[in-house]
Amino acid sequence: MDLAAASGECIGDIYRAHHGWLHGWLRRQTGCGERAADLAHDTFLRLLGRRETKPLGEPRAYLTTVARGLLVDFWRRQTLERAWLDALSSQPEPFAPSPEEKALALEALMQVDAMLDRLKPRVREAFLLSQLDGLTYREIGERLSVGERMIKKYMAEAMLNCLMLNAGDADE
Repeated sequence: MDLAAASGECIGDIYRAHHGWLHGWLRRQTGCGERAADLAHDTFLRLLGRRETKPLGEPRAYLTTVARGLLVDFWRRQTLERAWLDALSSQPEPFAPSPEEKALALEALMQVDAMLDRLKPRVREAFLLSQLDGLTYREIGERLSVGERMIKKYMAEAMLNCLMLNAGDADE
């Protein structure tokens, strides 16, 4: 039997042995059977896509780790969507965006959130202080107790990530 077939058989065994347990665990976490089913499905898709071919020593520990990451992404996306919908509800009706515009804006917000999440904490903080609070590099440096030169490095790193996000959009 080749490695791919052996790996698939192993994943099938893991699915049969642990899917019900994982679905129940996710249902308790989310309070929703449909959401739990989607997340359990996505968890097993991640398992199928993993590059490592050696057997899992502790399948439930692995599945829980992957599922927790998916839950965090789900909750983050839900928080962003709620904030976006709250902001939209305060707009007068003639200025309300179409459903397509809402979907595009929400997708862009999720991409920006993911980009910010990839930044080191100090870089993210410097970037947000600059872009949202309008602070100068000197003011940011004072707040973070570093020199302006370090803030310039932080900002360059953040801007590079913004450019990479933008370049990814151009490829699609």
